[in-house]
Amino acid sequence: MRKILQKIKFRTVIFLGVLLGIILFSIAQALSQQPVVLNMLMTAPDAQPWRQGIIKDFEAKNPGIRINIIEGPNATNLLEDLYTSAFILGDSPYDLINMDVIWTPKFAAAGWLLDLSDRLTKEELAAFSPKDVEGGRYEGKLYRIPMRSDVGVLYYREDLLKQAGFQPPETFADLLKISQSLKKQEKINWGYVWQGRQYEGLAAMFVEVLQGFGGFWVNPNTLEVGLDKPETLKAIAFLKDTIQQGISPPGVTTYLEEDTRRIFQSGQTAFLRSWPYVWPLANAQDSPIKGKIAIQAMVGTPGNSGGACLGGWGLGISKSSKHLKEAWTAIQYFTSEEAQRQFILNAGFVPSRRSLFTDPQIVSKYPYYPQLLKIVDKAVLRPPIAQYPQASDILQRYLSAALTNRITPERAMQAAADETRRLLRARS
Repeated sequence: MRKILQKIKFRTVIFLGVLLGIILFSIAQALSQQPVVLNMLMTAPDAQPWRQGIIKDFEAKNPGIRINIIEGPNATNLLEDLYTSAFILGDSPYDLINMDVIWTPKFAAAGWLLDLSDRLTKEELAAFSPKDVEGGRYEGKLYRIPMRSDVGVLYYREDLLKQAGFQPPETFADLLKISQSLKKQEKINWGYVWQGRQYEGLAAMFVEVLQGFGGFWVNPNTLEVGLDKPETLKAIAFLKDTIQQGISPPGVTTYLEEDTRRIFQSGQTAFLRSWPYVWPLANAQDSPIKGKIAIQAMVGTPGNSGGACLGGWGLGISKSSKHLKEAWTAIQYFTSEEAQRQFILNAGFVPSRRSLFTDPQIVSKYPYYPQLLKIVDKAVLRPPIAQYPQASDILQRYLSAALTNRITPERAMQAAADETRRLLRARS
């Protein structure tokens, strides 16, 4: 009897063991069939075009991966703060990092991003605009793959220039001369509008003028600071001249992008420095300047071609992500030619892949893209240094003070240069 009971007990244990194994296997299988969720933070206005187009297509092709977009504020500096806070507090909840080009050095230097240098070949990287790729590097390593580009653009009233017998400007002197002439003829109220308020847009605008005068802000390789050089003072003198000569409105030192766009689009001015987003708005059916504008890169001086400040967004991977393989799969898809083509056609963004600027399907919808590619080829980076946010704050404060006559340009730029050097020494 004891032997029979032992046999039953033994069989029961085996049965329960097998049953438990089946249950655990079933749970594991069920869990393995759950899709991997990748979290990504972006501005609320960007979220909708992503969800409706590129993410929907990706998830259809990759049923094992889901993209969860967390909507953030519609201000890049606030978005950067959210990312930074998440990283500082510990393991970031974000897997994919959607980065403005100026964030890359800071995030990479802090050790928050996965090194992607060995993920793409030289040939694969060559498909993107070179400056977009450069904007994703820090100390020789690649941390960000370009998703969509953006670049500073000089808009002008092609119709007014032709009527007055002017060619498009090549130098700052040309821009001043044409503006003065058109204003004298009462064709316009103002010649030129630009972003002069103390914010990041001021720094973006200024690097283009600085490039045009042959100057520089910070050399990322040597950390040499160029803010107190003669070229920088000439760049500031040009901007001040536009105000003093009545070519730019007195209030230009308070303007953001939208302030300048509205003035230009209402037909009050001949020239505008802004970004590609202006083109479709200025050519809308109800726009007074529809079909009357053209674009080029910022003008320069004899011997110095103008620059176009590089903006744009790219994708990186958080080092703390538990889904590195899936995150890379997503980046490969989002930055692929076919996915970008559909994204651009649906959302109107500027491509980061060079071939798409001349793609027949895209050009039929956005005929100005081949010209935009010429501007992208003149792109200049804001200094790719880990301390960029602080360096930009220094420039903004002193440049704004110089433009609004609170301090002389010489004193302002000497102070800005000294403060920037101290910043770089403290962190080097």
